[in-house]
Amino acid sequence: METVTSKDGTTIAYDKLGAGPSLILVSGGSCDRMVDAGLANGLAEVATVYNYDRRGRGDSTDTLPYAVEREIEDLQALLDVTGRAAVLGLSSGAALTAHAAAAGLDFSHVVLWEAPYLNDEGLLARAKKYRADLAAALAQDDRDGAVALFMRQVGLPDEMIAGMKHSPYWEIGRRLALTLAYDAACLGDDRIPAETFAKIRAKTLVLDGDQSPAFMREAAAALAGAIPNAKAATLAGQDHDVQAAVLNPVLSEFLAS
Repeated sequence: METVTSKDGTTIAYDKLGAGPSLILVSGGSCDRMVDAGLANGLAEVATVYNYDRRGRGDSTDTLPYAVEREIEDLQALLDVTGRAAVLGLSSGAALTAHAAAAGLDFSHVVLWEAPYLNDEGLLARAKKYRADLAAALAQDDRDGAVALFMRQVGLPDEMIAGMKHSPYWEIGRRLALTLAYDAACLGDDRIPAETFAKIRAKTLVLDGDQSPAFMREAAAALAGAIPNAKAATLAGQDHDVQAAVLNPVLSEFLAS
């Protein structure tokens, strides 16, 4: 493990893996660098991967109050270590990555995996209720309730959530519960901020999997349309939990462009 200090004094922990072009891996909701370690190890076959703990996660510290701008500064701190680098954002981490690219961070390439933006009014209403319920749970320090809310929001049935309370992951989820609000902040009102993302100038590739829900594929198409000159691709056989073996050939070709 190595560390770098962000602009506001927050310590950002990261692992450096592999060889090749530099690639910063940005985790999604309820994930830290340990959760993403398997993917990072696989990606290290084609890139030098910087797998980091976003603030408030794992071995990174946190400085309140939270703002998306502070997470963008964390990515800048990593760029100060890596030099010009590519970045791969996963899920809500893709939303953060897009905001960082729009803010002008010097990424050589931007890869966005299934940012969970919405356009359906029913799903938007459900997401709005989730954000309100999450805020209430966290205000009461109800971490179990917050984790359950997140899992229900991403589509897990109640019986599966009940079973997961006895799994090793549950304690990881409880430790990361406060950062669920950070992911919600990165997604804003859950609609694609097209005017903001139109500012992105880095080479951008928007990816989704053909086994993911239809709204994910629709979001990927809309996101690619909002970013100037973005390319898009759908990976066969992949759902939201993308596998490095499938991602690597696409990633290698894109990073070489």
